[in-house]
Amino acid sequence: MSSKGFRIVVAALFLALGHARAGAAAASSGVPAGPDLTVGLRYVPPPFVGGAKVRTPESIETLLAGEVAARGQRRAKFVELDATASSVSMDSVDFAVADLPKSQARQQDDGAIAIATGQVTRPMAIMRTDTDIKSWRQLKGRTVCLAQDGRYVGRIAERYGAIEQVYRAPADSLLALRTGECDAAVHDDTMLKALLRFPEWKKFSASLPPGEAAAQYFLVPAGNEDLAKQLKEMVGRWKSQAYFHKLISDMTRDIAFEVYLDQTVPDCH
Repeated sequence: MSSKGFRIVVAALFLALGHARAGAAAASSGVPAGPDLTVGLRYVPPPFVGGAKVRTPESIETLLAGEVAARGQRRAKFVELDATASSVSMDSVDFAVADLPKSQARQQDDGAIAIATGQVTRPMAIMRTDTDIKSWRQLKGRTVCLAQDGRYVGRIAERYGAIEQVYRAPADSLLALRTGECDAAVHDDTMLKALLRFPEWKKFSASLPPGEAAAQYFLVPAGNEDLAKQLKEMVGRWKSQAYFHKLISDMTRDIAFEVYLDQTVPDCH
């Protein structure tokens, strides 16, 4: 393997294990760790199992939470948010990472301080260039591949009548698209737009216009002004450093490389 390929594999491993970084950082710093920082997430990834294939996640929430925890020399403990709740319960978390429709004004009566991270995503579908699917409504009865940790599992079937096939990670979903197991793959538009810049994805560059935008927020229980201030400062640094652009670019490169390594059969014809 070339040195460049080796660096990409290392980067992918770094991202795949992102949810464990907070504890490791606290343990290796020499500074006593504080109490666990309990973070609410829409999806809590399972622990990495030794010997399993390295897979870059679509969700970046664990990475963000890990950065916050490591900065405070604490370990992040993840709990899953109730996806059916109309608002995020802040009773048992230090903060949460949640998405809200960009058009939806945040209610202020649920005891949370909302801090926009600056990350905005939309569902996007990609397909082979010779597809006959030209609109989201034409996904009805068609097979759509998604990543388990993505934002859109369940939504495409409910809204458009598609047949969803859910895979462990985006690389597996995209590999299934390339080998003809699904008619379309739906992921965040930020990742897919970056993916389609690679020449090897030209054959799969047909797309549907991105759907409704969702903005990502840190939600902090009212009264925890110190943590809210810390999160606002971190978001300010991320924006000044183009953090999300770099993060998504690196993640997409790693995902593309994972697909390349695992594709043992030709693209569908």
